Amino acid sequence: MNPQSSPLLTDLYQFTMLQAYFDEGMNETAVFEFFVRDLPQRNFLMAAGLEQVLQFLENLHFTPEELNWLADCGRFNTDFIDFLKTLRFTGEVHAMPEGTLFFPHQPILRITAPITQAQLVESRIINLLHFQTLIASKAARSVLVAPGKLLVDFGLRRAHGAEAGLLAARAGYLAGYSGTATVLAGVQFGIPLYGTMAHSYIQAHADETAAFERFAHSQPTNTVLLIDTYDTETAAEKVVKLAPRLQPIRIKAVRLDSGNLSEHAHNVRRILDRGGLSEVGIFCSGNLDEHEIARLLAQGAPIDGFGVGTRLDTSADAPYLDCAYKLVEYAGQPRRKRSEGKATWPGRKQVYRINAADGSLDHDILTLENDVQAGAPLIQPFMLSGKRLAAPEPLEESRRRAAAELARLPERLKQLETSPQPYSVEIAPALRQLAEAVDRIAH
Repeated sequence: MNPQSSPLLTDLYQFTMLQAYFDEGMNETAVFEFFVRDLPQRNFLMAAGLEQVLQFLENLHFTPEELNWLADCGRFNTDFIDFLKTLRFTGEVHAMPEGTLFFPHQPILRITAPITQAQLVESRIINLLHFQTLIASKAARSVLVAPGKLLVDFGLRRAHGAEAGLLAARAGYLAGYSGTATVLAGVQFGIPLYGTMAHSYIQAHADETAAFERFAHSQPTNTVLLIDTYDTETAAEKVVKLAPRLQPIRIKAVRLDSGNLSEHAHNVRRILDRGGLSEVGIFCSGNLDEHEIARLLAQGAPIDGFGVGTRLDTSADAPYLDCAYKLVEYAGQPRRKRSEGKATWPGRKQVYRINAADGSLDHDILTLENDVQAGAPLIQPFMLSGKRLAAPEPLEESRRRAAAELARLPERLKQLETSPQPYSVEIAPALRQLAEAVDRIAH
């Protein structure tokens, strides 16, 4: 079985509920919505992961091997296993397109389907939307603080598993990163690939200059030399002396990975410029995130690009979102959770975005699907009757949308610090009235 597409990649309680629904003959249409309750040290979030959700729903089915395991585990009866044999996703998906900026309590995805289908897919949908949204939202912050700079995802080796590394590369590129070092992400998603050498390559040679020269001849169109294995400034001088011998090979850049990156970058820039290598760029990596990038640029460090790894792919400063996938309607009746601190808004919803006169984002209105408001509706249909309404959106299109969304953010929300004036999301009277009506019904 393929772990990434298997319906067994879920929580046990999805199956225990499905067995109970089946026993009770409950399979009316249910509506679930995915949303985030709070912003974790962020002024905004960026929706990502929808494409993987659609792929999962399109291919939802149980293999004979999976059905045999469910039958043999002793928890489920034969009639229920027979029911699962023909289960497919036949419902609807409405969502915010990838790259859309959103805010707390706004649903970025709505599933409308028989409750057995809508319930079964909960865990994997949360898993896919949560992770890529988390990473895209963090990557966007580096994009905002370093406009025009080369930004590369370096995080595979410390990502929390293979899928996380791949999807982090995708989410980072969607948010505006230039590319990734993860080769398979280039193969699967068409993301530009960037890579140089490790310190081990330098150490494997008896002479640092010889290592530089041999790498240049091996990679004549991608000659980026790592110069901090021993002494950074001494290595920069070696690069200056080597450059004439390499012609016509051109050294594209040097990379710094340790120490005081600002100080080293200033020193290396002077050495390269003095040696006639002003066209050689400086690329930095090593425990970077948006805060460190902003600090380096504020110091005037002459750095042309950044490789961002661990702190991006783990979203180190905010490693999770308080997100949920909640039932908002069943059998045509609105449903609302009223738990303390975790209350939800009932009914199928829409988000309308209102722009200011200068085109920047001004405020949103959260309301019911049929309560038309001024502004642009953000939630769009993507699947009906279990089928896509259009071909998969190219990643480049999602990336363009993300760039346009970031450009329209008010300046206060582009800052790394939490704004004292959060983005305004109005709750429409129609939605408040429905919530009050649901609350009056005894359960």
